[in-house]
Amino acid sequence: MVKVENRRRLNIIVLESDESVLMRIEHVLSDVSDIHIIGKASTKRQAQELMAQFPFQMLVTDLSLPDGLSLELIRQCAAAHPDCDIMLLVNSGDNPHIVSAIESGAKGYVIKDELEKNLIAAVRLLQAGGSPVSPGVAKSVLRALRTQVTQVTTVNQVTTPNPLSERETEILNLLAKGMSFNEIGEILTISPHTVTAHVKKIYRKLQVHSRGEAVYEAAQMGLFR
Repeated sequence: MVKVENRRRLNIIVLESDESVLMRIEHVLSDVSDIHIIGKASTKRQAQELMAQFPFQMLVTDLSLPDGLSLELIRQCAAAHPDCDIMLLVNSGDNPHIVSAIESGAKGYVIKDELEKNLIAAVRLLQAGGSPVSPGVAKSVLRALRTQVTQVTTVNQVTTPNPLSERETEILNLLAKGMSFNEIGEILTISPHTVTAHVKKIYRKLQVHSRGEAVYEAAQMGLFR
């Protein structure tokens, strides 16, 4: 049994159509006392029903499902449950839809072949405000966003005033690099709680609900150095 002190119960909804993967997830989390799978779904519709019925703090979802990609569900979850963390289940780190999912509101991913090794650590990192994302994927996200910003700027030639303070802009740049709240706090010599407070202000000012959306909106506005 994993001993946990001073941790709040984490309720998770898992959306995965492969029964064997579901069983592996349950097995990995079975001995973690503060993490509970409160609902399992194999389709987007089932997941929507669970999300409407039960309070939860994390959605762990596959990208490819029997009724299509989960991108719209991720967007709905991020909008309706802004405090919820969304993690992807992927077969490999080079899945072409990961960038779109992160832009939609997902905050990280875990590779299915590495569930036994990395799932608990990924959940904990997400809880702490980090993003379990490989450096290669983080670079892919920023590349895609820079391309979009270049295209928008070329067409519209419009610059948007920066609504963020200097410190908030600094934190946003570090968020875009995939750093956790703890790492940002160490770099800026402030507490993780202070980082969290700044991030909430960033989300409010940009009118977004997740790290991915914040990065996307900031890139569109040309706020990255």
